[in-house]
Parts: sequence; structure tokens; C-alpha cells
Amino acid sequence: MEPITGGCLCGRVRYQASARPRVHYCHCTMCRRATGSAFAVLAWIPQDSLRWGGEGLPRERRSSPIARRSFCDRCGTPISLSYDGHDEVALHAGTLDHADAFAPGYHYGVESRLAWADCGAALPSRPTEEHWGDA
Repeated sequence: MEPITGGCLCGRVRYQASARPRVHYCHCTMCRRATGSAFAVLAWIPQDSLRWGGEGLPRERRSSPIARRSFCDRCGTPISLSYDGHDEVALHAGTLDHADAFAPGYHYGVESRLAWADCGAALPSRPTEEHWGDA
């Protein structure tokens, strides 16, 4: 398999992954707010298959007591999401160089799905498994 590549809008942060991603729509409130969109599209890969490149590493912030998100500190592009104690990292599918090659396979966080977000209507759906506080 060819490596999967991607990066931020300005090109400062680049990455390469050696594993095929598991891709899904995420409608949870945290992903909606973190991306400023109706949903996120996440491409999950094993953390040890990810290599960073480009001019710099993404900046990381704790977005909740259970997760961290990374972004480019120059252009602001959201790059990744990772949960504490998990061996996978989710890349935002919009940052993939060839995002059209990795269609989402299901919906996640459907209890927070906006009624008008009707993309991929025939795909399977699952509720959010991670919970903390009221989010």
C-alpha cells in the first residue's frame, strides 16, 4: 500500500501514515464544536503508523479530560484527535491529500446529529461511547 499523506492548509504541518484508515462521520457535540462544522469526518489509524514531517509539528491541546486535539499553530487547521490510553489517532479527513480515496463507512455520535445533516443517510449509525461531564 502506498503511504497516506496529508497536511494543513498552509503546508507547515505534514504527515505520512502507513495504515489504511477507518473513516466515519462524527456528529458528537465535541467534534462539532472543535471543527466549527455540523460534523467531523475522522480517519482513524494506529498511532505507531503516523510520522510527522513538514516545517513543524502540530500544536496539541487538551480538549476534554479524555482527549487531545492537534492543529497547525500557523493556519489553525485541525489535524488530529486522540483519546487517552488508545493506540489509534484520528486524522481529520479534510487534511488527507487524497481524501476522495477514503469514504466514510458509518456515522458516530448520532444522538447529537443535526436533523439537516443528511449526508451518507444509508450508512450504519452508532451512539457515542465516550462520555464525561455534560458534553
